[in-house]
Formats: sequence, structure tokens, C-alpha cells
Amino acid sequence: MKRRDFLHQMTYTAAGLAVLPLSSMDLDSSKKMFFEISLAEWSLHNALFKKEMTNLDFPVMARKEFGIGVVEYVNQFFKDKAKDTTYLNELLMRCKDNGIKNHLIMIDGEGNLGATDAAELSKAVDQHKQWVECAKYLGCATIRVNAAGKGTAEEVGKAAVEGLSKIGEFGASMGINVIVENHGGYSSNGKWLSGVMKQVNMKNVGTLPDFGNFCITRKQGSWECTEEYDRYIGVEELMPFAKGVSAKTHDFDASGNETHTDYVKMMKIVKKAKFKGYVGIEYEGQKTPEKEGIKLTKALLEKVGKMI
Repeated sequence: MKRRDFLHQMTYTAAGLAVLPLSSMDLDSSKKMFFEISLAEWSLHNALFKKEMTNLDFPVMARKEFGIGVVEYVNQFFKDKAKDTTYLNELLMRCKDNGIKNHLIMIDGEGNLGATDAAELSKAVDQHKQWVECAKYLGCATIRVNAAGKGTAEEVGKAAVEGLSKIGEFGASMGINVIVENHGGYSSNGKWLSGVMKQVNMKNVGTLPDFGNFCITRKQGSWECTEEYDRYIGVEELMPFAKGVSAKTHDFDASGNETHTDYVKMMKIVKKAKFKGYVGIEYEGQKTPEKEGIKLTKALLEKVGKMI
């Protein structure tokens, strides 16, 4: 065993995560989980980008393939449809026919809500408004946004407070939550993002803690992470503001445990925060096919949910 792997295993053991298979633990099949499971559309991004399926197929597949009745959309898979009521009505019909609840839309590519340039920030806020309206039309409760920007941590933080407050006010007028994911850069610093939340201080503005998105800096021209925030500390810092949780998975061992995240430890953090909402499956691995990865993530959440 390599030293790195040995230390990794010892860390897990010391943290209280049994390296035994979850199936060997004392599971109560009748125990009700403290959370509900939803499915993030990004889990199927390869199939969507390859045109093997469309956004309209997503809610149908969630129900029929995975037995999941709550979905989280990604706007880039219906980018030009935010105001297309014919399209949205078709989506709603498919949801109704399959008993699907629309919960959230993840918004990307509509500008930086932490932009330090005033004109850029104003444009980003305006471009996000159509997705607040779209979420309302689809019956979603929430949109997920990004608090990105260029400048120092203080400069981007100040801009993010302004941008989130403005889109938060618009969201509040329509009964829609606006939540920020740790999604790279400053936002992957739990202390920074929780500080922004404290300054915004709005009931409908919160966070979407993601178990895996804690890379702050990557090597130039590469996905290699050179600076990473502690995921357990980060989630703990973001949970007081959470209106959703993103259960990120990449790889699994032979016992069905996620190899990058101690799910028992992580879900105990979520439970300790008295969270009662949706935990969204977001499988992002490359070794296991998407559908299988989703099923493995669901099984892991169900096992851990009945254990803790």
C-alpha cells in the first residue's frame, strides 16, 4: 500500500467512517431518513451533450429509470427556452404525467453575480431575472446561481453581496429562493461564502453546499487542483444557510462507498444542522456510466440516511 493511500485510509478510520461495507452496518430499513432525495440534471450531462437525450426526457427518466420524483434542472440544457411557454408547457405536461416535482434550476452562463464592474454586475442581475420567472412558471422553489467575479476576495465579496441582494429581492417578489453553490474560486472558500451570506441576510438567499466543489485554485491550463478547501469544514460553514444540498459523487469502491468523500461524516454534518430538505444526487464520475453512478449514489444516500 502506498503511503498516501495508507494515510488516506487511516484518516477515514480515525474520522469514524467504517471501512467495512455499509451493508455490514446496523441498518434499520424502516427508519425514515431526515432528508429527501432529488436528482440533479448534471448527473446526465454526458448523455445530454451527446444528444442521446434532451431536457424534456430528463424528468421522465428520473421517475422511470431511478424512481426519483424531484428534479433539479440545469439551464444550459434548455438555454433558449426560459420564456418559451410552449416548450415549458410540454415540460410541465411530462412532469405531471410522471408525478414529478420541479424543485430547482441551476443557472450558469448568465453573467457573474460577483462582478466588480458595475455595468457587468447590473447586466448579470438582469439576465438572471428570466430564470427566476422561468422557475416560477415551472413550479420550482429555487434557482442556483454563482457568486463569481474578478478582483480581491474583499472586492468580489462586496460585489456579490450587492448582486445577490438585488436578484434576491426580485426572487422574493415571486416567492423564489436564490442560492449560491461553492463552485470554484472564492465561492469554494466556506468562510468567504458564509461571510457573504451573513452580509446579504435575506430569508430567500442561501447556499447549496456541494460535497465536492472545494477547489479554490487550479493549475493554469489544467483541471489539477493546487489549492483545496477542507470539504467537511466548508459544508459545516455553509449549512446554516443551506436551502439544498448537492451530494457530489465521482468514484465508488466495491462496497458502494464514495472514495473521495466520507458520506457518513458528511451527512452527519448535514443532519447536525437540522437540515430537512432535498439532497440532490450529482454524479460526476468518468469511470462508471452515468446511470449506474446515479443508482450507486442513491443507494449510498439511502444506506447512510437509514444509519445516522
